[in-house]
Amino acid sequence: MTTVAGTQATLYEVRKGAAWITLNRPENRNALSSILVNELYAHLGNANQDPEVRTIVITGNGPAFCAGADLKSPPGQSIDGGGQAVPYPEVLRAILDSDKPVIAAINGAAFAGGLGLVGAADIVITVDDAQFSFSEVRIGVIPAVISVVCLPKLGTHHGMKLLLTGERFNGHQAVEYGLVHRAVPKAQLQAAVQEEIDMINLGGPNAVVECKKLVRRVAQLSTQEGFAETGEWSVRMFKSPEGAEGMAAFREKRKPNWVKAE
Repeated sequence: MTTVAGTQATLYEVRKGAAWITLNRPENRNALSSILVNELYAHLGNANQDPEVRTIVITGNGPAFCAGADLKSPPGQSIDGGGQAVPYPEVLRAILDSDKPVIAAINGAAFAGGLGLVGAADIVITVDDAQFSFSEVRIGVIPAVISVVCLPKLGTHHGMKLLLTGERFNGHQAVEYGLVHRAVPKAQLQAAVQEEIDMINLGGPNAVVECKKLVRRVAQLSTQEGFAETGEWSVRMFKSPEGAEGMAAFREKRKPNWVKAE
């Protein structure tokens, strides 16, 4: 089933079990305005509540992915006509805490605050000629909020240089720095994202949810705490109905019941 919704600042479409959220203000390079951030946050919530959705994709319309904060209407600023503005950190938290994997499909330039979406996403695929930059320092400010999600990927070594200089780097360099997983030619972006979606769909739905939690959780634990907590976690998963179905399918040399026939 495919559902499509259109709004001023974003588009939302569900196709083949994936919710595609498109930043849709190409005239200002999909800058993060209060309206765009609010809509993005609402779409993330809708996707997580939809039982037909297994994966969430965030991409952009036009030549840029996201140019950072809209300085005329920055995220968190009151919205004309009323309505509560969602703070940008809440969007990043929603991506991190989403039960469903979030893929960022970077169709073009990602600067400043736009890199927060890159850092928060679970899997990131970019066009190879996209330009990236932590450009805040060039206007006398710092990438404070987005550093929370970007520095764990970049590490201190790359992070220090990129944040201090604000220099631009391309998709292949973003892969080298650990910010992005794959860089592909522009014509191959959609296909590359679909490859990731298809691979995720081979896994048990609950196992995928738990794997995302596992990656986030283990990073917070000491070695001793990690072995103790994950040992119990492993037992729960092996005893789960999904685990039983997966092992039975393996023994019987068939696909598990969550893999849909083509």
